[in-house]
Amino acid sequence: MAYRDRRAEGMTETTKGSLTTHVLNTATGLPAAGLTIRLARLQESGLQWTELGQRWTDGDGRCQPLLAPGQAKPGTYKLHFETAAYWQGLGHVSFYPFVEVVFTITDPAQKLHLPLLISPYSYTTYRGS
Repeated sequence: MAYRDRRAEGMTETTKGSLTTHVLNTATGLPAAGLTIRLARLQESGLQWTELGQRWTDGDGRCQPLLAPGQAKPGTYKLHFETAAYWQGLGHVSFYPFVEVVFTITDPAQKLHLPLLISPYSYTTYRGS
């Protein structure tokens, strides 16, 4: 079977330019359900962040898109993950009270997926597809 680039397949106005995330608990190998996530955008004038929305992960560690198609604008954004509350809910102590992932959107039409892998003493993120 030949490789086909599926990135362009199925791309409609409802899938272009959205921002999604997925949180996995690497200590258990399971999705991180019930974790609070906030999205903010850095104001052009400097150091002030404006909160754009808040979501909670579902049973699969996912949430509704943080930016809907057409909502993204070029700029600097951050995802704030409330990891301490998540770990406390599981009866664990976490070294990191929260995780913030700061990133830049240069092409607002591009779909962005930013997964987060967490354990009580580490975290990893990457640009997903």
